[in-house]
Amino acid sequence: MARFRGYPQAVRTDNGPEFTSRAFMAWAQGHGIRHILIEPGRPMQNGYIESFNGKFRDECLNEHWFQTLAQARAAIATWRQDFNEVRPHSSLGRIPPARFAEQHRQRAGDAAKDQLPNSQID
Repeated sequence: MARFRGYPQAVRTDNGPEFTSRAFMAWAQGHGIRHILIEPGRPMQNGYIESFNGKFRDECLNEHWFQTLAQARAAIATWRQDFNEVRPHSSLGRIPPARFAEQHRQRAGDAAKDQLPNSQID
């Protein structure tokens, strides 16, 4: 997704080994991304990902018994497509994230056009 939207300015994570490893730290630094650690034992400092992880675990991972990596990838891809493109999210005005992102891109494009002199719009 960074190819379309760019990298974030910062990421906030817990203190788990997957986020304090040299590989992750090098990746973040290499892309100019600030790494912010939550306070130990304070998961609500990163509430959005905690909420997502709970939904992903309950609705996808706990619903399947994966026997192969390919099977896991297929089930996760199906869940991700539903989560991003079909399911309405209350925090986004009851529309799917993909539709919200498209509306955001359109508004940003319209705002950029409004700032150009009339001779540059055509």
